[in-house]
Amino acid sequence: MDQGACTGDGLCVQLAPTVFEFDIDGLAYVKGSDGELRTQAGASAPVPLPLVDDVVAAADDCPGNCIYVERPDGTLEAGPGS
Repeated sequence: MDQGACTGDGLCVQLAPTVFEFDIDGLAYVKGSDGELRTQAGASAPVPLPLVDDVVAAADDCPGNCIYVERPDGTLEAGPGS
């Protein structure tokens, strides 16, 4: 996730609340498998298989184009440049 491009629109939080959450700054962040927000620049987290479609939809609809979805082999599945 590219936090610098996040607009705080919240589509990702609506589409995949298990994976994304708002922080106090009004921006959305990806959550790790432990439920903790990953606030560092370029943060990433594994996505459980049942949630992949929701996360891909969030990446496709994100107005800030800040969500990248990579397959385990590193191939970009969704997001800017996919």
